[in-house]
Amino acid sequence: MIRVLFRSDPLEELTIPDGTTVEEHDLVTDGDVLVGGQSTVEFGVRGRNVIAGERVRFGGHIEAEGDCRLDMWCDVADNVLVGEDAYLGERVHVGGQLKVAGDIDIGDDVDIEEGFEANGWIVIRNPMPTIVFLFVYLGQLLRIGEQEAAEDALSQLLDSDRDDEPVVIPRGATVSDDSWRVSTPARMGDDCRIHGNIRAESVTVGRDNVLFGSLRGKDDIIVGRGSEIKGNVTTRNGDLEIGPGVKIWGDVAAENVRLHENATVDGTIRAGGEIELHTEDVLDEPDEDAEAMAEMAAEMEGESDPVPDPVEGEVDTDALAADESSDHESEGETGDGSEDKTGGESDDGAVTEPPGPAGDGPDGDHPDPAT
Repeated sequence: MIRVLFRSDPLEELTIPDGTTVEEHDLVTDGDVLVGGQSTVEFGVRGRNVIAGERVRFGGHIEAEGDCRLDMWCDVADNVLVGEDAYLGERVHVGGQLKVAGDIDIGDDVDIEEGFEANGWIVIRNPMPTIVFLFVYLGQLLRIGEQEAAEDALSQLLDSDRDDEPVVIPRGATVSDDSWRVSTPARMGDDCRIHGNIRAESVTVGRDNVLFGSLRGKDDIIVGRGSEIKGNVTTRNGDLEIGPGVKIWGDVAAENVRLHENATVDGTIRAGGEIELHTEDVLDEPDEDAEAMAEMAAEMEGESDPVPDPVEGEVDTDALAADESSDHESEGETGDGSEDKTGGESDDGAVTEPPGPAGDGPDGDHPDPAT
Protein backbone atom coordinates (compact mmCIF):
# COMPACT_ATOMS: atom_id res chain seq x y z
CA MET A 1 0.00 0.00 0.00
CA ILE A 2 2.83 2.39 0.89
CA ARG A 3 4.65 1.49 -2.32
CA VAL A 4 1.56 2.51 -4.31
CA LEU A 5 1.44 5.88 -2.54
CA PHE A 6 5.07 6.84 -3.20
CA ARG A 7 5.14 6.20 -6.93
CA SER A 8 6.13 9.01 -9.29
CA ASP A 9 2.66 10.54 -9.61
CA PRO A 10 -0.34 9.32 -7.60
CA LEU A 11 -2.69 11.21 -9.97
CA GLU A 12 -1.28 9.93 -13.25
CA GLU A 13 -4.56 8.62 -14.69
CA LEU A 14 -8.21 9.59 -14.92
CA THR A 15 -9.94 6.75 -13.10
CA ILE A 16 -13.70 6.24 -13.16
CA PRO A 17 -14.46 3.20 -10.95
CA ASP A 18 -17.24 0.65 -11.29
CA GLY A 19 -20.77 1.93 -10.86
CA THR A 20 -19.96 5.66 -11.17
CA THR A 21 -22.86 7.72 -12.50
CA VAL A 22 -23.65 11.31 -13.37
CA GLU A 23 -27.11 12.09 -11.97
CA GLU A 24 -28.62 15.53 -12.52
CA HIS A 25 -25.23 17.24 -12.76
CA ASP A 26 -23.83 15.29 -9.77
CA LEU A 27 -20.88 12.94 -9.96
CA VAL A 28 -21.92 10.04 -7.70
CA THR A 29 -19.68 7.24 -6.44
CA ASP A 30 -19.56 4.87 -3.47
CA GLY A 31 -15.82 5.44 -2.95
CA ASP A 32 -13.54 8.43 -2.48
CA VAL A 33 -13.02 11.35 -4.85
CA LEU A 34 -9.44 12.58 -5.36
CA VAL A 35 -8.94 15.74 -7.44
CA GLY A 36 -5.54 17.03 -8.49
CA GLY A 37 -4.57 20.67 -8.21
CA GLN A 38 -5.75 23.36 -10.66
CA SER A 39 -8.60 21.21 -11.94
CA THR A 40 -12.17 22.21 -12.71
CA VAL A 41 -15.13 19.98 -11.83
CA GLU A 42 -18.35 21.50 -13.09
CA PHE A 43 -20.42 18.76 -11.42
CA GLY A 44 -21.51 18.49 -7.87
CA VAL A 45 -19.68 15.64 -6.11
CA ARG A 46 -21.07 12.92 -3.85
CA GLY A 47 -18.76 10.29 -2.37
CA ARG A 48 -17.13 8.85 0.72
CA ASN A 49 -14.13 11.16 1.28
CA VAL A 50 -13.58 14.20 -0.98
CA ILE A 51 -9.98 15.40 -1.27
CA ALA A 52 -8.95 18.27 -3.54
CA GLY A 53 -5.59 19.92 -4.23
CA GLU A 54 -4.85 23.61 -4.60
CA ARG A 55 -7.01 25.88 -6.76
CA VAL A 56 -9.67 23.30 -7.59
CA ARG A 57 -13.02 24.74 -8.63
CA PHE A 58 -16.29 22.85 -8.10
CA GLY A 59 -19.31 24.05 -10.07
CA GLY A 60 -21.84 22.44 -7.70
CA HIS A 61 -22.08 21.22 -4.13
CA ILE A 62 -19.99 18.67 -2.21
CA GLU A 63 -21.51 15.86 -0.16
CA ALA A 64 -18.92 13.78 1.69
CA GLU A 65 -20.05 10.85 3.79
CA GLY A 66 -16.67 10.86 5.56
CA ASP A 67 -14.07 13.68 5.56
CA CYS A 68 -13.66 16.62 3.19
CA ARG A 69 -10.22 18.20 2.61
CA LEU A 70 -9.94 21.29 0.42
CA ASP A 71 -6.51 22.84 -0.07
CA MET A 72 -5.89 26.57 -0.37
CA TRP A 73 -7.65 28.69 -2.99
CA CYS A 74 -10.35 26.05 -3.66
CA ASP A 75 -13.74 27.36 -4.77
CA VAL A 76 -17.07 25.56 -4.24
CA ALA A 77 -20.10 27.16 -5.88
CA ASP A 78 -22.71 25.64 -3.54
CA ASN A 79 -23.07 23.94 -0.16
CA VAL A 80 -20.52 21.65 1.47
CA LEU A 81 -22.05 18.86 3.59
CA VAL A 82 -19.62 16.67 5.55
CA GLY A 83 -20.50 13.54 7.54
CA GLU A 84 -17.33 13.55 9.65
CA ASP A 85 -14.50 16.17 9.72
CA ALA A 86 -13.66 19.06 7.39
CA TYR A 87 -10.26 20.63 6.61
CA LEU A 88 -10.28 23.92 4.67
CA GLY A 89 -7.06 25.64 3.66
CA GLU A 90 -6.59 29.38 3.54
CA ARG A 91 -8.62 31.49 1.12
CA VAL A 92 -11.10 28.72 0.36
CA HIS A 93 -14.44 30.04 -0.88
CA VAL A 94 -17.78 28.28 -0.30
CA GLY A 95 -20.76 29.80 -2.11
CA GLY A 96 -23.35 28.20 0.18
CA GLN A 97 -23.37 26.72 3.68
CA LEU A 98 -20.77 24.54 5.37
CA LYS A 99 -22.34 21.84 7.56
CA VAL A 100 -20.05 19.43 9.39
CA ALA A 101 -21.07 16.59 11.69
CA GLY A 102 -17.60 16.45 13.29
CA ASP A 103 -14.73 18.91 13.71
CA ILE A 104 -13.66 21.81 11.48
CA ASP A 105 -10.03 22.74 10.88
CA ILE A 106 -10.15 26.02 8.98
CA GLY A 107 -7.50 28.39 7.62
CA ASP A 108 -7.18 32.16 7.27
CA ASP A 109 -9.39 34.25 4.98
CA VAL A 110 -11.86 31.43 4.36
CA ASP A 111 -15.08 32.82 2.90
CA ILE A 112 -18.32 30.91 3.64
CA GLU A 113 -21.15 33.01 2.27
CA GLU A 114 -24.06 31.44 4.19
CA GLY A 115 -22.27 30.53 7.41
CA PHE A 116 -21.25 27.20 8.88
CA GLU A 117 -22.39 24.67 11.48
CA ALA A 118 -20.35 22.07 13.31
CA ASN A 119 -21.13 19.54 16.04
CA GLY A 120 -17.48 19.19 17.11
CA TRP A 121 -14.45 21.41 17.68
CA ILE A 122 -13.76 24.46 15.51
CA VAL A 123 -10.07 25.23 15.09
CA ILE A 124 -9.01 28.33 13.16
CA ARG A 125 -5.50 27.91 11.81
CA ASN A 126 -3.82 27.07 8.53
CA PRO A 127 -4.17 23.32 7.98
CA MET A 128 -1.24 21.79 6.16
CA PRO A 129 -2.13 21.02 2.54
CA THR A 130 -3.50 17.52 2.26
CA ILE A 131 -0.82 16.04 0.01
CA VAL A 132 2.00 17.66 2.00
CA PHE A 133 0.50 16.46 5.26
CA LEU A 134 0.14 12.95 3.88
CA PHE A 135 3.75 12.69 2.72
CA VAL A 136 5.23 14.31 5.85
CA TYR A 137 3.18 12.25 8.29
CA LEU A 138 3.67 8.91 6.59
CA GLY A 139 7.34 9.66 5.95
CA GLN A 140 7.88 10.32 9.65
CA LEU A 141 6.14 7.06 10.62
CA LEU A 142 8.29 5.10 8.18
CA ARG A 143 11.43 6.85 9.44
CA ILE A 144 10.86 5.61 12.97
CA GLY A 145 10.04 2.10 11.78
CA GLU A 146 6.27 2.24 12.28
CA GLN A 147 5.29 0.74 8.93
CA GLU A 148 2.14 -0.89 10.31
CA ALA A 149 1.01 2.42 11.82
CA ALA A 150 1.68 4.17 8.51
CA GLU A 151 -0.47 1.66 6.64
CA ASP A 152 -3.27 2.05 9.21
CA ALA A 153 -3.11 5.85 8.90
CA LEU A 154 -3.30 5.67 5.13
CA SER A 155 -6.26 3.30 5.33
CA GLN A 156 -8.10 5.69 7.63
CA LEU A 157 -7.33 8.76 5.53
CA LEU A 158 -8.27 7.36 2.14
CA ASP A 159 -10.49 4.58 3.45
CA SER A 160 -8.52 2.26 1.17
CA ASP A 161 -9.61 -0.86 3.04
CA ARG A 162 -12.99 -0.51 1.35
CA ASP A 163 -13.77 -2.46 -1.76
CA ASP A 164 -14.68 0.71 -3.68
CA GLU A 165 -11.98 2.21 -5.89
CA PRO A 166 -11.73 6.02 -5.76
CA VAL A 167 -12.56 8.44 -8.54
CA VAL A 168 -9.21 10.01 -9.50
CA ILE A 169 -9.13 13.26 -11.51
CA PRO A 170 -5.58 14.25 -12.53
CA ARG A 171 -4.01 17.65 -12.11
CA GLY A 172 -5.19 20.32 -14.56
CA ALA A 173 -8.23 18.33 -15.72
CA THR A 174 -11.60 19.73 -16.78
CA VAL A 175 -14.73 17.69 -16.03
CA SER A 176 -18.15 18.86 -17.15
CA ASP A 177 -21.34 17.85 -18.96
CA ASP A 178 -19.63 18.77 -22.19
CA SER A 179 -16.30 16.98 -21.80
CA TRP A 180 -13.81 15.20 -19.58
CA ARG A 181 -10.44 16.60 -20.71
CA VAL A 182 -7.19 15.22 -19.29
CA SER A 183 -3.60 14.97 -20.53
CA THR A 184 -3.18 11.50 -19.05
CA PRO A 185 -4.60 8.04 -19.83
CA ALA A 186 -8.25 7.49 -18.88
CA ARG A 187 -9.78 4.28 -17.54
CA MET A 188 -13.48 3.58 -16.94
CA GLY A 189 -14.70 0.61 -14.90
CA ASP A 190 -17.88 -1.41 -15.37
CA ASP A 191 -21.57 -0.45 -15.12
CA CYS A 192 -20.97 3.31 -15.36
CA ARG A 193 -23.31 5.94 -16.80
CA ILE A 194 -21.38 9.04 -17.85
CA HIS A 195 -22.26 12.29 -19.64
CA GLY A 196 -19.66 14.13 -21.70
CA ASN A 197 -17.02 13.58 -24.35
CA ILE A 198 -13.83 11.95 -23.04
CA ARG A 199 -10.55 13.42 -24.33
CA ALA A 200 -7.40 11.68 -23.07
CA GLU A 201 -4.02 10.30 -24.06
CA SER A 202 -5.48 6.79 -24.26
CA VAL A 203 -8.86 5.39 -23.21
CA THR A 204 -9.95 2.05 -21.77
CA VAL A 205 -13.68 1.51 -21.30
CA GLY A 206 -14.86 -1.45 -19.22
CA ARG A 207 -17.96 -3.61 -19.59
CA ASP A 208 -21.65 -2.63 -19.69
CA ASN A 209 -21.15 1.15 -19.65
CA VAL A 210 -23.21 3.91 -21.23
CA LEU A 211 -21.38 7.02 -22.38
CA PHE A 212 -23.46 9.94 -23.65
CA GLY A 213 -20.64 11.39 -25.68
CA SER A 214 -17.65 10.49 -27.82
CA LEU A 215 -14.19 9.05 -27.21
CA ARG A 216 -11.02 10.66 -28.56
CA GLY A 217 -7.44 9.76 -27.78
CA LYS A 218 -3.91 10.14 -29.10
CA ASP A 219 -3.04 6.48 -28.51
CA ASP A 220 -4.96 3.20 -28.23
CA ILE A 221 -8.66 2.97 -27.35
CA ILE A 222 -10.33 -0.18 -25.98
CA VAL A 223 -14.10 -0.60 -25.55
CA GLY A 224 -15.18 -3.61 -23.46
CA ARG A 225 -18.11 -5.98 -23.72
CA GLY A 226 -21.65 -4.61 -23.83
CA SER A 227 -20.70 -0.92 -23.61
CA GLU A 228 -22.64 1.71 -25.54
CA ILE A 229 -20.98 4.83 -26.92
CA LYS A 230 -23.43 7.46 -28.16
CA GLY A 231 -20.92 9.30 -30.32
CA ASN A 232 -17.78 8.91 -32.42
CA VAL A 233 -14.70 6.94 -31.39
CA THR A 234 -11.45 8.24 -32.89
CA THR A 235 -7.74 7.95 -32.14
CA ARG A 236 -5.00 9.92 -33.83
CA ASN A 237 -2.07 7.50 -33.74
CA GLY A 238 -3.31 4.37 -31.98
CA ASP A 239 -5.37 1.26 -32.58
CA LEU A 240 -9.02 0.66 -31.71
CA GLU A 241 -10.27 -2.59 -30.17
CA ILE A 242 -14.02 -3.19 -29.87
CA GLY A 243 -15.36 -6.04 -27.75
CA PRO A 244 -18.46 -8.23 -28.04
CA GLY A 245 -21.90 -6.64 -27.86
CA VAL A 246 -20.55 -3.08 -28.15
CA LYS A 247 -22.83 -0.50 -29.78
CA ILE A 248 -21.25 2.66 -31.25
CA TRP A 249 -23.70 5.30 -32.49
CA GLY A 250 -21.23 7.10 -34.72
CA ASP A 251 -18.09 6.85 -36.81
CA VAL A 252 -14.86 5.13 -35.78
CA ALA A 253 -11.37 6.00 -37.00
CA ALA A 254 -7.99 4.55 -36.02
CA GLU A 255 -4.73 3.26 -37.43
CA ASN A 256 -5.94 -0.35 -37.09
CA VAL A 257 -9.43 -1.47 -36.08
CA ARG A 258 -10.20 -4.81 -34.41
CA LEU A 259 -13.98 -5.27 -34.41
CA HIS A 260 -15.78 -8.12 -32.67
CA GLU A 261 -18.18 -9.99 -34.94
CA ASN A 262 -21.08 -9.28 -32.54
CA ALA A 263 -20.37 -5.53 -32.21
CA THR A 264 -22.30 -2.82 -34.07
CA VAL A 265 -21.04 0.42 -35.58
CA ASP A 266 -23.75 2.68 -37.02
CA GLY A 267 -21.37 5.02 -38.80
CA THR A 268 -18.33 4.77 -41.04
CA ILE A 269 -15.22 2.74 -40.17
CA ARG A 270 -11.95 4.37 -41.24
CA ALA A 271 -8.57 2.73 -40.79
CA GLY A 272 -5.15 3.68 -42.08
CA GLY A 273 -4.05 0.07 -41.76
CA GLU A 274 -6.15 -3.06 -41.26
CA ILE A 275 -9.73 -3.80 -40.24
CA GLU A 276 -9.97 -7.18 -38.52
CA LEU A 277 -12.96 -9.18 -37.27
CA HIS A 278 -12.36 -11.26 -34.14
CA THR A 279 -14.21 -13.36 -31.54
CA GLU A 280 -12.25 -12.55 -28.34
CA ASP A 281 -12.69 -10.36 -25.29
CA VAL A 282 -10.52 -7.26 -25.60
CA LEU A 283 -10.00 -6.64 -21.86
CA ASP A 284 -7.31 -8.33 -19.78
CA GLU A 285 -9.27 -8.10 -16.51
CA PRO A 286 -11.40 -11.17 -15.71
CA ASP A 287 -15.11 -10.83 -16.37
CA GLU A 288 -16.43 -11.29 -12.82
CA ASP A 289 -20.08 -11.06 -13.85
CA ALA A 290 -19.70 -13.79 -16.46
CA GLU A 291 -17.81 -16.02 -14.02
CA ALA A 292 -20.45 -15.53 -11.33
CA MET A 293 -23.26 -16.35 -13.78
CA ALA A 294 -21.42 -19.47 -14.93
CA GLU A 295 -20.95 -20.65 -11.34
CA MET A 296 -24.61 -19.99 -10.55
CA ALA A 297 -25.73 -21.90 -13.63
CA ALA A 298 -23.49 -24.84 -12.70
CA GLU A 299 -24.89 -24.89 -9.15
CA MET A 300 -28.49 -24.77 -10.39
CA GLU A 301 -27.81 -27.54 -12.89
CA GLY A 302 -26.24 -29.68 -10.16
CA GLU A 303 -29.11 -29.13 -7.72
CA SER A 304 -31.89 -29.75 -10.24
CA ASP A 305 -30.85 -32.92 -12.10
CA PRO A 306 -34.25 -34.76 -12.16
CA VAL A 307 -34.82 -38.22 -13.62
CA PRO A 308 -36.82 -37.69 -16.83
CA ASP A 309 -40.29 -39.19 -16.94
CA PRO A 310 -40.76 -41.85 -19.64
CA VAL A 311 -42.49 -40.55 -22.72
CA GLU A 312 -45.78 -42.17 -23.57
CA GLY A 313 -45.14 -45.09 -25.88
CA GLU A 314 -41.49 -45.41 -24.82
CA VAL A 315 -40.17 -48.35 -22.87
CA ASP A 316 -38.28 -47.64 -19.66
CA THR A 317 -35.27 -49.92 -20.21
CA ASP A 318 -33.90 -49.37 -16.69
CA ALA A 319 -37.18 -50.45 -15.09
CA LEU A 320 -37.36 -53.52 -17.36
CA ALA A 321 -33.83 -54.49 -16.45
CA ALA A 322 -34.67 -54.24 -12.75
CA ASP A 323 -37.83 -56.37 -13.21
CA GLU A 324 -35.96 -59.03 -15.19
CA SER A 325 -33.31 -59.19 -12.49
CA SER A 326 -35.92 -59.74 -9.78
CA ASP A 327 -37.66 -62.41 -11.93
CA HIS A 328 -34.42 -64.31 -12.41
CA GLU A 329 -33.70 -64.26 -8.70
CA SER A 330 -37.17 -65.56 -7.88
CA GLU A 331 -36.76 -68.44 -10.36
CA GLY A 332 -33.60 -69.55 -8.62
CA GLU A 333 -30.89 -67.91 -10.65
CA THR A 334 -28.00 -66.74 -8.47
CA GLY A 335 -25.84 -63.73 -9.06
CA ASP A 336 -22.78 -65.77 -10.11
CA GLY A 337 -24.62 -67.77 -12.77
CA SER A 338 -24.34 -71.06 -10.80
CA GLU A 339 -27.15 -73.62 -10.46
CA ASP A 340 -29.55 -73.19 -7.58
CA LYS A 341 -30.12 -75.95 -4.97
CA THR A 342 -33.61 -76.42 -6.36
CA GLY A 343 -32.18 -77.64 -9.60
CA GLY A 344 -32.81 -74.50 -11.68
CA GLU A 345 -30.16 -74.04 -14.36
CA SER A 346 -28.35 -70.77 -14.93
CA ASP A 347 -27.70 -71.31 -18.62
CA ASP A 348 -29.25 -68.68 -20.83
CA GLY A 349 -30.12 -71.37 -23.39
CA ALA A 350 -32.20 -73.47 -20.99
CA VAL A 351 -35.82 -73.73 -22.07
CA THR A 352 -38.64 -74.16 -19.60
CA GLU A 353 -41.83 -75.74 -20.93
CA PRO A 354 -44.94 -73.83 -20.01
CA PRO A 355 -47.48 -75.71 -17.89
CA GLY A 356 -50.53 -77.10 -19.64
CA PRO A 357 -54.00 -75.73 -19.16
CA ALA A 358 -55.90 -76.84 -16.11
CA GLY A 359 -58.50 -79.62 -16.70
CA ASP A 360 -61.54 -81.14 -15.03
CA GLY A 361 -60.34 -83.47 -12.30
CA PRO A 362 -62.17 -85.52 -9.80
CA ASP A 363 -63.04 -82.33 -8.01
CA GLY A 364 -64.63 -80.68 -11.00
CA ASP A 365 -61.45 -79.22 -12.65
CA HIS A 366 -60.90 -79.54 -16.34
CA PRO A 367 -58.95 -82.73 -17.14
CA ASP A 368 -55.38 -82.42 -18.45
CA PRO A 369 -55.39 -83.40 -22.14
CA ALA A 370 -52.03 -85.10 -21.71
CA THR A 371 -53.53 -87.51 -19.21
